[in-house]
Amino acid sequence: MSSFNPKSVFPRRTPGATPAPKGALSIYDPIYLGLDTRGKRVRVTLMYRNILIGGEPGAGKSVAQGNIVAHAALCTDVDLVLIDGKIVELLPYAPVAKQFVGNDMRKALRVLRDLQTDLDERYLHLARTGRKKIVPGDGFRAKLLCIDELAYFTVTVGTKDQQEEFRVLVRDIVARGRAAGIITVASTQRPSADIVPTSLRDLFGYRLAFRCATDSSSDIILGTGWASQGHTAVDIEPEALGVGLLRAEGGFPRRLKTALLEDHHVNQIVRRAAHLRRAA
Repeated sequence: MSSFNPKSVFPRRTPGATPAPKGALSIYDPIYLGLDTRGKRVRVTLMYRNILIGGEPGAGKSVAQGNIVAHAALCTDVDLVLIDGKIVELLPYAPVAKQFVGNDMRKALRVLRDLQTDLDERYLHLARTGRKKIVPGDGFRAKLLCIDELAYFTVTVGTKDQQEEFRVLVRDIVARGRAAGIITVASTQRPSADIVPTSLRDLFGYRLAFRCATDSSSDIILGTGWASQGHTAVDIEPEALGVGLLRAEGGFPRRLKTALLEDHHVNQIVRRAAHLRRAA
């Protein structure tokens, strides 16, 4: 694991704060996702960015999401806020999360409202300092919000008013979070216009599409028109688990094979992350 310079990337509220322990990662570091078709490593830097992940059940969405959360867990300069309606994918990381929400709509809304309040405070700080974005040393820790299954909270549970509030809060956090140091990782196995409207999708700097049933579903994740240009997740073979198309903001979709973390790997990472965070 790589190390980093705590003076340059570890946010401090007061002089003399404890630096990151040796061996910790940083959320400012690129995150390893897997290999592309040429065998080259694919990394994404999510600080000041967001990522949307979608695809059919079992195609690899959770694997990619797990790589991101695993990296963030090993970073002592970011707080994890995990919302997991299925209480399966993100639960192993609950011990190192600042907040974990299961299938509780009311709690999910409270957590999102708190993040929105935090956003307001951070933007007030930016206005006072004249900066464009939160930087290390401002006294605000980076936060990573991961939502596993948007559809669960936007169409399945809760009242219509709660579902609409969830949508509005997520959109605001994705839209304003980049400059404020709040990263959003959102995923869905139902890539449709009602789950991921264009106004929300276009706020994500990174989009990762795993196998989809239709070209329109693929375009919901990657962006309108990519399927007609030959970039569609429909062409991914059913047996090609973990294969997806990654599009960076303003770029072309890039085919990759995500790295697989087995359950025992996740358990080891969480134990290591807990140790690092206690040491920090």
